[in-house]
Amino acid sequence: MLTDAGLYFTAPLRWDVRDWMYFASAAAVVAGSHQLDRRARDHFAGPNAVLDGKDKHSLRDAIPAAAATVSTWAFASLSGSDSGRNEAYTMLEAAGFSAITTEALKYAAGRRRPNETTRIDDWRAGGSSFPSLHASAAFAIGTVLAESGPDDFRWLRRIVGYGLGAGTAYLRVHDNAHWLSDTAASAAIGISTGAFVVNRHDARARNVDISVSPATGGGVMISVAANLD
Repeated sequence: MLTDAGLYFTAPLRWDVRDWMYFASAAAVVAGSHQLDRRARDHFAGPNAVLDGKDKHSLRDAIPAAAATVSTWAFASLSGSDSGRNEAYTMLEAAGFSAITTEALKYAAGRRRPNETTRIDDWRAGGSSFPSLHASAAFAIGTVLAESGPDDFRWLRRIVGYGLGAGTAYLRVHDNAHWLSDTAASAAIGISTGAFVVNRHDARARNVDISVSPATGGGVMISVAANLD
């Protein structure tokens, strides 16, 4: 995991043209959604929303992502599936990396939430609105769910996985806890983080070499060699 963390947080140093195009596209989506921030807030909360700064549904909005992780681990444990347990671990790793990134951006941005101010550009004001931790974690976990496992039910996994992230983002805007652009940024963070962690785990799986050879005195010897870099 330490190797993954080092590679994750230094990833921009190794980005190629495709990666920078993804970043530019994500930035454009966030900028575009920012133009709709006030309209989305007025639609869900109304122009006379109470500015008490209270996030009454924080726990409720975190339950779907947590339930997806716990359910994956529980099912894998009951069925004795090593790949399922690895998938649950991957979800936790993706959620952790996305949470660190999100909290760092929150501190840097300091944007106040829509339940604290009527100004959509209330940045560097000690707020914690941009991005949404709930949404970034949900998209990270959902991406792992969507892109892991065999391809037999890939379409279903993607509907459930990305739907988990989109549904959580919708709830955060609906509950007036975040601006629309907060959740757009969270989607970019969560999806890219989930994809990174899945790719790392797949690469490690491909680098495992298992050999079987006769053992002295009879029987067989199984050797496992893995490159974890």
